[in-house]
Amino acid sequence: MSAEVRRVAVVGDCPLFRRGLAQVIESTADLALVPAAGSVEEVEGRLQPGDVVLVDLQLRPADLSAAVFRLAGRGAEVLVLCSPLQQDIGPPMEAGARGCLSRQAGELELLAAIRLVASGCGYVSAALAVRRWSEPQCRVTDRERQILELVANGETDHGIAERLGISEHTVHSHLDRLRDKIGSRRRADLTRFAVAHDIVTDT
Repeated sequence: MSAEVRRVAVVGDCPLFRRGLAQVIESTADLALVPAAGSVEEVEGRLQPGDVVLVDLQLRPADLSAAVFRLAGRGAEVLVLCSPLQQDIGPPMEAGARGCLSRQAGELELLAAIRLVASGCGYVSAALAVRRWSEPQCRVTDRERQILELVANGETDHGIAERLGISEHTVHSHLDRLRDKIGSRRRADLTRFAVAHDIVTDT
């Protein structure tokens, strides 16, 4: 049985970049390009629920969020392309984007992100996630740094409690606060946060 072909639309206001994205999609057997256009209005009438829409629009944050909200409201799985130096991924994600991809991503990451989003998963490029976690308001205490280091080294919650001489309940409380700070519940993201803050080295 052949793999399901996923429909992908491209919305971008840079013709050359839009064309490049379209060519990558058209060259891939399990993806089918729907429209590639310069605005949401040009593509939304051709969308079907479950279509992936790559959004590369240089708009004010509020306008970009409005575009994402509009597409997500039509049942699209929205993947926003962002500049690691200029854009905060928070607003488009809160507006309904399934993921955010760095404009510096290569072809393999682009295709992997599209397939993940098409399957209902989320995706955020590491460069974008590191920028978000590195903002000045994201502070960790000395105890949280100790716990992050142990998490990054693969220690269990029970093991962390034993190593630090604290209760497992206390470990859970620290982890909950850390997850609130980085905006993710996944243990793997705690490790990425630790690497981004030089708490551990990426080996």
